[in-house]
Amino acid sequence: MYTYEEPSLFSGKRGLAFLAVILLHVLIGYGFYNGLASRIVHTIIPPVQIAQIDQPKKDDKPPPPPPKLQDIKPYVPPPEFVDIQAPTQQTNAITQITRTVAPAPVARPAPVVHVVRTAPREDPHHMVDIQDYYPDASRRAGEEGRCRVRITIGVNGRVEAASLEQSAGHPRLDEACLKVAKVLRFLPATENGKPVATTTILPIVWKITEE
Repeated sequence: MYTYEEPSLFSGKRGLAFLAVILLHVLIGYGFYNGLASRIVHTIIPPVQIAQIDQPKKDDKPPPPPPKLQDIKPYVPPPEFVDIQAPTQQTNAITQITRTVAPAPVARPAPVVHVVRTAPREDPHHMVDIQDYYPDASRRAGEEGRCRVRITIGVNGRVEAASLEQSAGHPRLDEACLKVAKVLRFLPATENGKPVATTTILPIVWKITEE
């Protein structure tokens, strides 16, 4: 009859592996017991050496004294002889200066003088007909116009100067204007009843009329 037997722990490969593990533990235990492990550790990791460093000794010698500065004597110039005069005496008197200012003249208004003036006018006793001075050539040519003559009338009523101020547009009529102005007689202008010379503008009109 066939019987089944359980395999032993130490049989086969399994037994060999188990025996190797037991042997390894035995060896490790033996090594710890004999100090083999500490040797291995010292061999792999060298021991750290701690050295004590001496602190530098303090220098107890005092610092050298500072160098002495050479005394410099101030330069004293030789005295100068100055002729000193006696001081003038000052008085505390106050000189008062009085200025006399003349009063400003008072502006007085100028006296009002009433001046009565009269303008010059033609003398009725010496009337002049300007048609008598109308140039014949201007009549035939039909020339007409108006001129202005600046005249200066003296105190005797006569025309002292005459100049053409505005042309009539025709040379013959302008020349006739000056002739008429010089033969005219006037009553002179007056100021407060006294005759005075004056300058005025005299207009003259030239116009052909049927006779």
